[in-house]
Amino acid sequence: MSTARPTRPAAVSAARRRTVIDALRRGAVPEAGLDLLATGLDRFEGALDDELHAVASGASVFKAVRGEYGSGKTFFTRWLGERAKRLGFAVAEVQISETETPLHKLETVYRRLTERLSTPSFPPSALRPVVDAWFYALEEDALTAGASEEELAAGVEKLLIARLAEVSRHAPSFATALRGYRSALTEGDEATAAAVLAWLGGQPHVAAAARRSAGVRGDLDHFGALGFLQGLLTVLRDSGHRGLFMVLDEVETLQRVRSDARDKALNALRQLMDEVHSGRFPGLYLVITGTPAFYDGQQGVQRLAPLAQRLATDFTTVPRFDNPRAVQLRLPGFDQESLVDLGVTIRDLYAAGADAADRVRARADDAYIAELAHAVGGTLGGKAGVAPRLFLKKLVGDVLDRIDQFDDFDPRKHYRLTVADSELTDVERNTMAAGSADDVELDV
Repeated sequence: MSTARPTRPAAVSAARRRTVIDALRRGAVPEAGLDLLATGLDRFEGALDDELHAVASGASVFKAVRGEYGSGKTFFTRWLGERAKRLGFAVAEVQISETETPLHKLETVYRRLTERLSTPSFPPSALRPVVDAWFYALEEDALTAGASEEELAAGVEKLLIARLAEVSRHAPSFATALRGYRSALTEGDEATAAAVLAWLGGQPHVAAAARRSAGVRGDLDHFGALGFLQGLLTVLRDSGHRGLFMVLDEVETLQRVRSDARDKALNALRQLMDEVHSGRFPGLYLVITGTPAFYDGQQGVQRLAPLAQRLATDFTTVPRFDNPRAVQLRLPGFDQESLVDLGVTIRDLYAAGADAADRVRARADDAYIAELAHAVGGTLGGKAGVAPRLFLKKLVGDVLDRIDQFDDFDPRKHYRLTVADSELTDVERNTMAAGSADDVELDV
C-alpha cells in the first residue's frame, strides 16, 4: 500500500469486493483484487511493466524490495504478481523462515515454489495442470510435424529430449521423472503418477517403488534445485505461460539463524542473483523482500561483501526521486494523511456493496476515519507506518460491519478503540510498549 488515492474501476464485482474486504477483516493482505487498493504505485508501473514484458520475451530480472514493517512489502509484491498474472505469468510466493523454508536449503525453497505455484487458470498447486498442459502441447507439436497416432509416443519423446536438452545438462533426473510420470499415466497407474509428480515437485519421502518405476533415485538436493527450477521454467514456457513471477518474502529472517546457516543463506542468495543475471533462467522475475536492517546491517547483506556490492543502491535522495529500474526498490510506508486516504478508499469500497451504503458513508465519514487512524497510530506509539494492518482490521470488522448491520450503531457514541495484546504482531507489540523509537526491541 502507498501514499495517494487510487483510481478504481467504476464497477467492481461482488466477488472481488468480498475477497478484499474479508481479508482486511482478518487483518491479512488480500490474495487478489489489490488493484482496488493500490495507491501511489503509479511511479513504479512503467519501469516494472517494461521489466515484465522483457521477462516474457526471454529475459530474467532480480529485484529487491525494502521497507519497514507496515510499509506494504507483501501488498506490493502481490500487486505486482497480479499484473504478471494478467500478462500470462505463473506466480508463486514463498515465505522464508528459519524452520519451514530456510534459504540455505534451495531444495526446500523449490518445494515451496511448486506448492504455491498458481496460474491465471489454476490456484496452488498448479504443478500438475502445468505438466499436463506441457505434454498436451508436445503431442500437438508432434502431430503438427506429421507424426501419426502410432508414431505419437516416439514424437513426444523426441520433443521432450530436445526441449529439455539444456536442463538435462544440469539436472538429467528432471526429464527422467517427466518420462516416468507420462509412462505411469499411460499405464493407468494414477498412484505412481502422483508420487512421481510429487518427487518432481521436490517432495521428500516419495515411495521407493515409485522412484524406481520412474528411474530416479534419492531426494532432490540443494544443488539439483536450480536445475529443477530451470526445467520448470521450460515446462511453463512450452505450456503457454510467459514466465514465472516468484517472490521470496521476509528474507530478513536470515538475521535470526545461526551464523553458519546465515552465511550459507546469503551465499545462496548471491548465487541465485548471479544465475538470474547470467541468463540461466529465461522467463524468471525473482523478487526478494526485506527490511532496511537486513540490507544495511552487519547481520544481513553487509555480512557478504559480494552480495552487498550487487544490491548496492543509492537512497540518499528523497523517495520520489528513487529509480524504479534499480535493483532495489524502497517503499516509504504510510504517514497519517496516506493512512486516512486508504481508510476512505476502503470505506467507499465497502459501501459499494453494503446493505446500508448511505449509513456507512454518513457515520464513517472522512472525519471519523481520520479520528480512528489517529487513535490506532497513537496506540502504536504514534507510528502510522506500523498501523495499516491493525487500522484496516478495526475499520472493517469493528466499525463498518456494525454500521451496516445495526440501524442505531454510531461509532462516535458506541465504539471505543481497544487493542488486545493477542491481536498484535510482535513488531506491533514492541512498538506499543516502547516509549520512543530507541526503545523498540530489534532482532539483530
